[in-house]
Amino acid sequence: MSANAAAWATRTYDVVVVGAGFAGLYMLHKLRELGLSARVLEAGDGVGGTWFWNRYPGARCDVQSFDYSYSFSEELQQEWHWTERYATQPEILSYLEHVVDRFDLASDIQYGTRVESATFDEEARRWTLATDGGELFSARFTIMATGCLSVTKQPEFPGLETFRGEWFHTGEWPADGVDLAGRRIGVIGTGSTGIQLIPVAAAAAAELYVFQRSPNFSLPAQNRPLDVAFEKELKAAYPERRRVARRTMRGYPAPDILSDRPALDVPPDERQAVYERVWANGGPLFTSSFPDLLVNREANDTAADFIREKIRRIVTDPGDATLLSPVDHPLGTRRPCVDTAYYQTFNADNVTLVDVRSAPIQEITPTGLRTAEHDYELDTIVFAIGFDAITGALLKIDIVGVDGEKLRDKWADGPVSYLGLSVAGFPNLFTITGPGSPSVLTNMVVSIEQHVEWLTELLRYMTEHGMDRVEAEPDAEAAWVRHVAEKADATLFPHSNSWWTGSNVPGKPRVFMPYVGGVGPYGEICDAVAGKGYEGYVLSS
Repeated sequence: MSANAAAWATRTYDVVVVGAGFAGLYMLHKLRELGLSARVLEAGDGVGGTWFWNRYPGARCDVQSFDYSYSFSEELQQEWHWTERYATQPEILSYLEHVVDRFDLASDIQYGTRVESATFDEEARRWTLATDGGELFSARFTIMATGCLSVTKQPEFPGLETFRGEWFHTGEWPADGVDLAGRRIGVIGTGSTGIQLIPVAAAAAAELYVFQRSPNFSLPAQNRPLDVAFEKELKAAYPERRRVARRTMRGYPAPDILSDRPALDVPPDERQAVYERVWANGGPLFTSSFPDLLVNREANDTAADFIREKIRRIVTDPGDATLLSPVDHPLGTRRPCVDTAYYQTFNADNVTLVDVRSAPIQEITPTGLRTAEHDYELDTIVFAIGFDAITGALLKIDIVGVDGEKLRDKWADGPVSYLGLSVAGFPNLFTITGPGSPSVLTNMVVSIEQHVEWLTELLRYMTEHGMDRVEAEPDAEAAWVRHVAEKADATLFPHSNSWWTGSNVPGKPRVFMPYVGGVGPYGEICDAVAGKGYEGYVLSS
């Protein structure tokens, strides 16, 4: 705790929520319904979470806009108009700002406030949170709505401080934008962010150099404006669409173009026809074309080969087509990227693909970048190098539980939790879409709503029964961790180095962090826990 903290009077609430993205806003709305006093602490200068910080050109959601939205208010979903199938960052941020205004949430949100520590006082049965500004908050319950992609992985290339041009991280993009027109631009990273940024940067740049270490499979968005007739039909069917979404694996209904038969049980021409239909439909559903693609490597190869052939047909330079075709991981075991004209971009005369696996980046120079083979003159460098995902934001805060145990010590070998919601030894602390829950493998808004509503009912139950402390049992936590690992090990997911496993951050424990069981089955498990009086928890007063 900083010395300055003592100068502040401690502010007391029933609940403190950390983060004002989709999760924090909905949590605040539900806490008000319970009649609990709450304060949301947000590091940014506005709401939005990942949609506040990630303002890079081309940023958009890879879940359809009309599904990537709240379902808790029929009035909200009827009145809001989405303009495109896949919404851009500005439109999503505008939507969240509208939610704040519509439900009058602003008075309980404090911006520009970063939580540095959270400490549980066992005698008082309360959490004390200290901020970077020296403020202290006391809360019976602390809810971490910190997001899965909110701590950027910072560039560590030698010589960066000598660069005389401008450099930017996509996850910390300036709010007033960056003028890329006519610049010699280097983009480092070809994950989902880079794949969205690169076509837009290429259209503006005099020269664009794409520095790629590991190619990723990317699927066409087939984005389009949403017409009035479609919107009217969609809104009439919203209640049923939302009910179906909660029962699916991914958190959104799939069109009737997927096969329910294993890929290897289908004749090659029929299998090819399914892939063509799903490719033409667009979006990330391709990995669900057949039910066995993520559990059978031979089946997966048929889908991966289909995409590699698409790349060879789109990219005119055979060498570039080869470099852009992944061969080191099964399709879908890294986040499937969704793009608009990504592969076509490499046919442009002003775009150069640089393979930094064979010739690694050695240093940033005053005038650009040097690989093992060549010097590149650059005006602007963009780092699209990703995040310390899922656990990064939680471990950045010094969270101290019972008997002084620190969360970062408990998670030294990888995160453990009960249901992805709670951690044994840390009473009255909850993690929305935390490690061990479906989170990033799903439509995040659906997973967020499921968690927020489940937590709301838990707090309601505790209030009605005069209870003020809840803690996950160690045995229940251990059983859940085993279950999460067993479900992952039955798939191809662990057969890849990805941010889902923490492999992108040096020194981070390699553990497959999300729960692969799907939104629907996971929700049933959570409901069963609640139905048995919150089995696996110790509740007391």
